[in-house]
Amino acid sequence: MGLFRTVEEFKGVPFADVPGKWEKPKPHPGWDGVLIATKFRERCLQVTLLQTKTQGSEDCLYLNIFVPHGLSVSTNLPVMVYLFGGAFLLGASNDVEVFGESLYDGKEMADRGGVIVVTVNYRVGTLGFLSSGDERLPGNYGLWDQHAAISWVRRNIRAFGGNPDNITIFGQSAGAASVNFQMLSPYSKGLFRRAICQGGVALSPWALQKSPMVLTKKIARKVNCWQTEEDNMLACLKTVDPIKLTMAGKINLLDIFGKGPVMDLLQLAPVVDGDFIPDDPGKLFHNAAQFDYLAGVNSMDGHIFAGIDVPSINNMKETTTADQVKGLLTGLTKEKGDAAVSSAFDVYSVHWGLAPDPAIVKKTVADIETDFLFLVPTQIALQLHANNTSGASTYSYLFNMKTRIPGFPRWVEAEHAEDLQYLFGKPFSLPLVYFPRHRDLSGYMIAYWTNFAKTGDPSRGNSKVPVLWPAFTKYHQPYLVINNSMSKSSVRYQAPPGLLLICPHLAHFCFILTFGAVWSDESGQRFIDLFQDLSVRIINMIKFKSIHPSSSSYPGSGRGGSSFRREAQTSLSSHFF
Repeated sequence: MGLFRTVEEFKGVPFADVPGKWEKPKPHPGWDGVLIATKFRERCLQVTLLQTKTQGSEDCLYLNIFVPHGLSVSTNLPVMVYLFGGAFLLGASNDVEVFGESLYDGKEMADRGGVIVVTVNYRVGTLGFLSSGDERLPGNYGLWDQHAAISWVRRNIRAFGGNPDNITIFGQSAGAASVNFQMLSPYSKGLFRRAICQGGVALSPWALQKSPMVLTKKIARKVNCWQTEEDNMLACLKTVDPIKLTMAGKINLLDIFGKGPVMDLLQLAPVVDGDFIPDDPGKLFHNAAQFDYLAGVNSMDGHIFAGIDVPSINNMKETTTADQVKGLLTGLTKEKGDAAVSSAFDVYSVHWGLAPDPAIVKKTVADIETDFLFLVPTQIALQLHANNTSGASTYSYLFNMKTRIPGFPRWVEAEHAEDLQYLFGKPFSLPLVYFPRHRDLSGYMIAYWTNFAKTGDPSRGNSKVPVLWPAFTKYHQPYLVINNSMSKSSVRYQAPPGLLLICPHLAHFCFILTFGAVWSDESGQRFIDLFQDLSVRIINMIKFKSIHPSSSSYPGSGRGGSSFRREAQTSLSSHFF
């Protein structure tokens, strides 16, 4: 903490009563006397990381509040509410202990940014997201918990020195997708003011369960409740012990190294329930038009998943083959067929040359998963927000700080969730395990994020930033590259047209075309009709003219390649709508 500054911590504050099984959260009845708020409460009932047992409790709907103070008591401070990630399967508001301190400890952000930070619990796994796909078991209980927590903050945060009219919600991975779902829900009107998505949006292919009853029947079989008559089956499920239900929703670790992408195992997720999420997320961005929005990804968000799907990419002694890349694409394209695999492979391998560098091939695998799981959905969400808003602002970023995880290949940059240690100020609270460059980056992130929470503009506020961050608009799509060495060149703009840039553009297009990620309306079909012939012509031109860009200049090779590849993809987004 700074001189004459302190942060008050209120831990384990209840925002709702103990929820009934598969019921919406209920108001908390209150308490007599003074609430002792000095200890974190248990997480919501869930499986452990190794999926071997359960942990937590059904009595779990609590939040934690971090309030900064100077020489006087704080008043009217901006408020930032954090939603944790964990694949909608696990996690907690005080999760991931690092040297005795939670990764999500809000003290440093609150102190250095001059904001109140709130971290919340919500139900996950079977108890949070199982659904029949209709009103019998509508699902989205975890989303309702988040909504209840944000509502509690709006009603009560003034008593802690916060401004109820200036609330920003932010989250990472499944927490980021949750933030996006909160933005899209009609129940959120007027509830908060701004939102930040880090490595996940509602359009991400893992963020929505489109066949909820199929999954529910699988769970029913595991707990001996499967019956032909669905009403009887659902009635049986409601009588099953919560711990048994929770274990029934675990991921079988043996399946992780199966034939399909690991993403396919992430099945417990929000659903279109006709209520909290009334329609396909891609059709609900008009509901988000009122909120200022900041979103982005880590440059290698998909690497951890790619390393499971294609283990050879992390083994220096093994070669990653073209067949392995095609196998991954086959798993991701599923029912789209051989033509889709061939088209996607042509796009992603066009820069390999006749004798591809093994490292470039391996990095391509990570790029594919990053694009599919994170980058492309995020870019579409940003564009949809910019298209729908009339007064709110939109901002885009790419976090590409070199990974601190030992043992990975030299080409690996920012892994999934590696941004959080900097955002929550770990280089300051744990100085012995970080270097000055890490503290520089942490200061930059805290400044940008808290400025955005204060003003809706990450460059404008009480905290000094290294470079101005321009807004993302309907016709102009800049993004900020975030790392420890930032300058004016960290702002990337729409790239000029040209064959070498069109090729990576097609990677973006190819995923929309082959995976059908979010397109279900006329705008998506117009986009497909417009670019389908273009992709074939350009790929054929590359093949027959033997155009092989050198590895030193092609996006995706070398230190700056990852962001350059994304710059090219970003510049296509203006053609989407």
